[in-house]
Amino acid sequence: MAGHSDYDMGLPDFADPVKALIVIAPYYTKISDAQLASARAVIEKAGATHDTVEVAGSLEIPTAIGMAERMSNYDCYVALGCVIRGRTSHYDVVVNESARGIMLLGLQGLCIGNGIITVENMDQAEERADADRLDTAGGAAAAALNLLGLQRRWGTPKAGVGFQIKEEFKLA
Repeated sequence: MAGHSDYDMGLPDFADPVKALIVIAPYYTKISDAQLASARAVIEKAGATHDTVEVAGSLEIPTAIGMAERMSNYDCYVALGCVIRGRTSHYDVVVNESARGIMLLGLQGLCIGNGIITVENMDQAEERADADRLDTAGGAAAAALNLLGLQRRWGTPKAGVGFQIKEEFKLA
């Protein structure tokens, strides 16, 4: 995702239409409403269309993106959520595994902007949900769009990443 700085890459120009999917875990309504508004504004500014789906929590975001990639026709994805540290190690599991899942999908060639904010308290969450920050949901949308711009510039992938099945197997 875009970092917190004053540098703005801008948005790419697309010759062909772009369809983005925003996947959000809306656990904290005030935060998720701000995240959605920010991401949608950036996607629309780029001239792209978007759909939004809600999932139960941040751990489910990579799964939903993986399913959408296999079963639909989206060009890029924006992952949104907010995880606030509690008193147990559950926070560490959620932030690490959701980030790992998104990274693994990205390494497979999906264009994903990670806008899952991870904070210590609600004050930090509200600050990070501010649409004027570059490292919030709008920055995640811009990151996904810029990755898509690179992908389209470089063309069709030559081969998949990882284990590839060469023949079809049928189980009895």
